[in-house]
Amino acid sequence: MQGLRDNAFNSQIGAHWALGATTVGLKVNDGIVLASEKRVSYGFTVTSKSAKKVFKITDYLGIACAGLIGDMQAIARSLRAEVRLYELDVNRRMSIRAAAKLLANILFGQRHMPLISETLVGGLDETGPHLYVLDAIGSLIEDDYAALGSGSTIAIGILEANYKKDLSIDDAKSLAIKAVKAAIERDALSGDGIDMLAITKSGVEEKFEAIK
Repeated sequence: MQGLRDNAFNSQIGAHWALGATTVGLKVNDGIVLASEKRVSYGFTVTSKSAKKVFKITDYLGIACAGLIGDMQAIARSLRAEVRLYELDVNRRMSIRAAAKLLANILFGQRHMPLISETLVGGLDETGPHLYVLDAIGSLIEDDYAALGSGSTIAIGILEANYKKDLSIDDAKSLAIKAVKAAIERDALSGDGIDMLAITKSGVEEKFEAIK
């Protein structure tokens, strides 16, 4: 019985450490902003200061993750390949909802050996901007803004206090950076700069924000 309790405790701690990150997403009238810091940690050790957790999938779609780096990369590769195959097959863009549902199905199919990552799917289609939140087994929720990872409880407070749907895309970028910076200041598992992806009718803009 003690062994079972120890295993459960270790599993909970391991899962918490695995999700060390701060990742945020915002939907505004002009588009989508996704942002995440770059630190990778394992237990009490920082294993990388240059990890990429925000991924461009197409010119109208991106994802941002919090979890294991290898699993994030696998998710990005799988979704990118499936979306491109769809576009080649039907000669039109996949809707953001369809892309999010596709990823949800991929994750649910892996539920017995799940990919350890929470994921934001954001983009712009003919119906406007959309932001979806997915957990490791494919639960799917559409929202206006979201925060994931170990620093999410800090970042979400900044988003709650300052978010408005009619923010300009530049103000949305500033708010995303402010939220991640606030988490970095208090969360030891987050840090080392911020990657940001902004998706508008003009296309995709990728940016790195150094942390002083």
